[in-house]
Amino acid sequence: MPYDGKLLARARDALDQRRAANQAEQQRRLSLVYARVPEIQQIDLRMRAQMAELVKLTLSRRPDLTERIEELKKENLDLQVRRAELLTEQGYGMDYLDEICSCPKCRDTGILNGEPCECLHKLYNRELTKELGVLLQSGDESFERFELTLYSDRSQDGGASPRETMAMVYGACKKFADNFPKVSANLLLQGGTGLGKTYLSACIARVVAEKGYSVCYDSATAALEAFERQKFSRDPEEAESAARRVRQMLGCDLMILDDLGTEMLTPVSASALYTLLNTRLVNGRKTIISTNCGDEELQRRYSPQICSRLDGEFLRLPFKGTDIRRLRRES
Repeated sequence: MPYDGKLLARARDALDQRRAANQAEQQRRLSLVYARVPEIQQIDLRMRAQMAELVKLTLSRRPDLTERIEELKKENLDLQVRRAELLTEQGYGMDYLDEICSCPKCRDTGILNGEPCECLHKLYNRELTKELGVLLQSGDESFERFELTLYSDRSQDGGASPRETMAMVYGACKKFADNFPKVSANLLLQGGTGLGKTYLSACIARVVAEKGYSVCYDSATAALEAFERQKFSRDPEEAESAARRVRQMLGCDLMILDDLGTEMLTPVSASALYTLLNTRLVNGRKTIISTNCGDEELQRRYSPQICSRLDGEFLRLPFKGTDIRRLRRES
């Protein structure tokens, strides 16, 4: 994937901080153990001296080169055994003083086989999510805090009660988050104001972001305006900023488009919405859309091309009940 230079630099800074913290922790452990067991420090000094001698030997032409190397190997092995014994006697693991690496694949360098390592990619996605994931800054939303008891257990139309419906919706959202990115369908969250669409979107976003995937959240109005600004703005800086945001929305792992149907519908915004949906679908990137519009209103507002994608590629989740925010204000 193409990387944004500024975000990649921030990801590398985060990796440097992680590496520095690991090195500081290793040094703390060394100082602690050396103070308690000076013999271990002497062993470490001797093993470093052996390495230096081994390097010199490989460059020399001494007649007893092979014999001396074997002696060093045996001595080194004996020292390692003694070091392990001393550590375990003090209650430490044998690897307690080893180099600490958060990523065993690249050893915290961020590069693996000449390419960005998965750990650097996750840090990059975290920076991208910080920039685009406004939803994640709204509170401490989590699936564990979702309250089904706020929804009535009485049927309003002879069918499933709001609580039963929302239990199904909750399960589908949690399954989506837990299985991401190995999910087949996108999600269309439909229902009135205050029924938990934004809350469950935030729950999904938090789980997905914690896995290291990039999450972009924006209202339909703001997202589609970015498409318009990149195309028509006369301010070069504004146009480039909008273009950058559009690239991020098209390329992030999970896009959450909130309040579809509240935007002013124009030929430009309709084209932008189609581009956003179709590009992400073609590239296999997942999208969550929340809307207050029912099926009939969606069909009135949007073109057959857009509706066909909503019908064929999105799992509809109906939100039922009474405005939760109003209920909490009244309680």
